[in-house]
Amino acid sequence: MDSMEINKGVAALLVAGIAFFVTGTIGDMLVKVHKPHEIAIKIEGGAASSAAPAAAAAVLAPIAPLLASADAAAGEAIAKRACASCHTFNQGGANGVGPNLYNTLGQPRGAGRNNFNFSAALKAKGGEWTYEDMNAWLAKPSAFVPGTRMAYDGLRSEKQRADLIAYLRSLSPSPIPLP
Repeated sequence: MDSMEINKGVAALLVAGIAFFVTGTIGDMLVKVHKPHEIAIKIEGGAASSAAPAAAAAVLAPIAPLLASADAAAGEAIAKRACASCHTFNQGGANGVGPNLYNTLGQPRGAGRNNFNFSAALKAKGGEWTYEDMNAWLAKPSAFVPGTRMAYDGLRSEKQRADLIAYLRSLSPSPIPLP
């Protein structure tokens, strides 16, 4: 290969680089970038909207009336479909990505469960799992406990939540009384 061929290759690279630079500069002059004055899309769950999730949890209809006619077998089907990828349900079962859910209702939030490492937000929430708390949690975990690590968007249907709560209630040697 002689030096003339090398010079042609280098010249081609330089011309291509200059062409890209010039077209980029012309494009920047033709298209002006303006920063919007207001946010176009509001994303829930940010630090600025911490009051909104608490308000959303408060508007849920009470679950107690639906628990009277809830179907634990349907709740088991929902649990197998929506929860079993992360949770186990048998007595003494091992934790998965999420804790074992046997005997959950009436128990402390963020504690116990075979040394499962709960999020600091859930530990700080404190209290015990009541029917209404479980309803709010299943509706949208991140609204009930902002900062939770549970990456589940929630169960929208009240009937399905009632069925699932009835199933969780059945997973106890001495279930807490219905409200």
